[in-house]
Amino acid sequence: MMTYAKTLAAGLLASLLVAAPATAAEKLKLALDWFVNPDHATLVVARDKGYFEKVGLDVDLVAPADPNDPPKLVAAGKFDLAVSYQPQLHLQVAEGLPLRRIATLVATPLNTLVVLDDGPIKSLKDLKGQKVGFSVGGFEDAILGIMLEGVGLSLKDVELINVNFSLSPSIISGQVAGVIGAFRNFELNQMDIVNKPGRAFYPEEHGVPAYDELIVIANSEKLDDPRLPKFLDALEQATVYLMNHPKESWELFIKAYPDLNDELNKRAWADTLRRFAKRPRALDVTRYNRFAKFLAERGLMKSPGPAADYAVVIEE
Repeated sequence: MMTYAKTLAAGLLASLLVAAPATAAEKLKLALDWFVNPDHATLVVARDKGYFEKVGLDVDLVAPADPNDPPKLVAAGKFDLAVSYQPQLHLQVAEGLPLRRIATLVATPLNTLVVLDDGPIKSLKDLKGQKVGFSVGGFEDAILGIMLEGVGLSLKDVELINVNFSLSPSIISGQVAGVIGAFRNFELNQMDIVNKPGRAFYPEEHGVPAYDELIVIANSEKLDDPRLPKFLDALEQATVYLMNHPKESWELFIKAYPDLNDELNKRAWADTLRRFAKRPRALDVTRYNRFAKFLAERGLMKSPGPAADYAVVIEE
């Protein structure tokens, strides 16, 4: 029979356990590259499936007002992480921004040169004398330039038109004969849905080195942040779940963002699944060295620099 003293002690212990607050999750702010879309599936799964919470993180996914801002916000210390693009990372590091890639989300290029499937452009040679739309100058010009060089043309042989982010509409309306910078998982589906199917010329099949499309970047001066290995562990768990349970992951995604439950995003989801990095932490050093060399040869960087200048592997 428990004595009064033991009963009292047990009661006090129980009351202390009930009153003791749970360990607060560590906040982490991540800026997306643009509005939420299927490209961000692994991040959404990591958050809403509870993988971030499991490792003690409270991750806030924030869509930027300006898609050019996220790298700058990380460099300035206003955000912990951001979603960005490998080609832009090389250029931003060359400009002096303290950034490093710590994870890959989408491991293949998505960028394409798109034309109308039933239009006059049957090969890249047919672009001579035609108008080509673009949304982001600099890198997209370089991609188009090297694609044209492969068929004996140059940027001087086309008229570049800034269509901002109105890529598909500018082709459909006849404003331009093609656009560079269209995403193969979005614009092609968008055009098909309105019965104006497009055809893509893939940069990596026309002289442009393959690269990581979507990456996660951190401030290079804060790579010892103990939250980073936790973030990467959760991201890997979410990736495994997404690969094993794409239907359940889609339902999780549209529950969080019901406005995206439409035909375009369903198609984009299906087309993006096979392009996600299966090992988000893994780094292809050769790929980063090769692409830096490519940008330097195109005159977009003074010198290429080693892969370590752009990307790191965060150990547990």
